[in-house]
Amino acid sequence: MKKINSDSFDQQTYDQKLLRYLDAYVTDHKKEKFDQILNQRTRGLTLVLEDIFKSHNASAVLRTAECLGLQDVHVVEQHNRFDFNPYVLRGSGKWLTVHHHKNAEQNIENCFHALRKQGYQILATAPREAIDYRTVDLSKKTAVVFGAEETGISDYVKEHADQLITIPMAGFTESFNISVSAAIVLEFYNHAIRKQEGWQLSSEEKFSLLLEWYQKVVPKIDMHLKYFDQNQTKFE
Repeated sequence: MKKINSDSFDQQTYDQKLLRYLDAYVTDHKKEKFDQILNQRTRGLTLVLEDIFKSHNASAVLRTAECLGLQDVHVVEQHNRFDFNPYVLRGSGKWLTVHHHKNAEQNIENCFHALRKQGYQILATAPREAIDYRTVDLSKKTAVVFGAEETGISDYVKEHADQLITIPMAGFTESFNISVSAAIVLEFYNHAIRKQEGWQLSSEEKFSLLLEWYQKVVPKIDMHLKYFDQNQTKFE
């Protein structure tokens, strides 16, 4: 979303005027859909993908998160480059807020710091020495960490997560594929968190996302933004 940095500039007023301008170029059907989705979006639950390197797995997890109404996904790249599979993602990624943590010595540490600053408890999936994922207290904002396909979560995550969780297995195989694990855990947690008060986005968050989404669907948006900036006085 377009931001202008200036001490004398009122970003909120600018955004409100821009939204009113772009509103004329969004269909009523799309507006109704946006309103419906915004009322179902939550930041009470988020997920962290640590060093996922198989694009189809990463894309499947993001698609699941978007379908469940989660807004934020944290992607940590320490050893593996994160990539997407457009065929699997099916466009769902553009509606999410993806926070990338990379280009630092301790990207997962930076991610944890950001999450704790926002009041999240941090859970991490592990096959052993962990509790049943269904027994966790979900009365607070929750972030769930899923580790790399073959190696799992890092030592840092094991040591600093508030709780390690696992999905009990009834067969010989030790664990599900990450995309399946994410679907199972996130669906269960998502259902539980929506029973708590305050799971929905604030009016300010809804407004910010709506403006962002408008800019994703209006054709020739760069041209519109340029015209709007040059003719702001017309939109008082």
